[in-house]
Amino acid sequence: MADRLYLRHSTDKQTNLRQKHNLASYLEAGAPTYEDPATSSRLHPLKRPGVVRLLDEAAVGDVVRLADAARLFRSVKDVLDVRDVLRRRGLHLRIASGPWAGMDLTSEDPMTKLFVTMLAGVLEFQRDMISENTKDGVAAARAEGKTLGRPARLSAAQAAEVVRDFEAGTAIKALARQHAVDPKVIRRALDLAGARTAPDLDTFTVEDSKAHQPQTATADPVVVVDVPGLVTEHLADIDDDRVRQALAAGQTIRRGQGHLVRVTAPVSVHVAMVEHTATALMQSPAGRKAHRIHSDRVTGVRNTP
Repeated sequence: MADRLYLRHSTDKQTNLRQKHNLASYLEAGAPTYEDPATSSRLHPLKRPGVVRLLDEAAVGDVVRLADAARLFRSVKDVLDVRDVLRRRGLHLRIASGPWAGMDLTSEDPMTKLFVTMLAGVLEFQRDMISENTKDGVAAARAEGKTLGRPARLSAAQAAEVVRDFEAGTAIKALARQHAVDPKVIRRALDLAGARTAPDLDTFTVEDSKAHQPQTATADPVVVVDVPGLVTEHLADIDDDRVRQALAAGQTIRRGQGHLVRVTAPVSVHVAMVEHTATALMQSPAGRKAHRIHSDRVTGVRNTP
C-alpha cells in the first residue's frame, strides 16, 4: 500500500505551497505527487490529466491524499463520481484538513456514506455562493467601465489571417506553430468565426462526411463493440444522448480489477464514442492504449462487409 498525493490550483498566479505544507510528512517520505496546475475546478475531476495519471499508476490498496476537499471536488456529483471510481479500483481517499479529515471517503459503512453526501452538499453550496459573489463583482466592475478577462492571444488581424489560412488548407497545428500559441487558441478563433464545421481530431479520422449525416439502416448497421472501462469513464458526462443511451443499455463485464461495457448500437454511435474521448485519452499511456484498442475495434466493425 502506497500514499499518492494530489495537488491542484486554479490559476497560474496561485501555488501549491499551502497544500504541500499540509502534506509535508508524506512529501518527506517520498510519496509520488500528481499535480494539475492552473486547472479550473469546472473540469470534471476524472478528466484532469493529473487525476488520470494517478489512477493509471495506482495499485489496489493505495491511499489518495488531498490537502483539502476543494482540490478535487466542486459538487456532490464530483464527490460521488470520484468515490465510485476509487472504490471500484480498490483505492482509499483521505483528506488532511477540514470536516473530512481522518475519514476514508471510500468506506462502505452507512455513516460514512451519509456523512460524505451531506458534506458534499455543503461544499457545493459554498461553491455556489462564491460564484454568486464573483458574478456580482464582475457586474459592478463592468458598470464602472473596467475591462475584464485575459488579453486576447491573437489580434483581430491575426485571427483573420488564421481563418484565411485554415480555409486555404493549413492544418491547425501548423497555424499554432506559426503564431506561437496553443492549438486550442487557433480552434477558438476558428470557432468564433464559424470556420470549423467539425471537431479537429488528430488521432481518429472519419473516412468521409457521411458518418456525420443521417444514414439509412443499411449504411449505419447496428453492431456490437466491447468498450474498455477507461473509455466509458470519459464518456460519463458527454452531451450526446445517443451515446449515453447506448452505454446505459450496455452489458458490463468484469475482468480482474477492470471492466468493459459490451455496447450494441449503430456504427455512427460507436464512431462518436471514439471521437468524444480521443483528446482526453491521449493524456496518459493507459488512456492511449484504451483509445487504440477501442478505435481498432470500431474500425474493424466498420470495415466488416
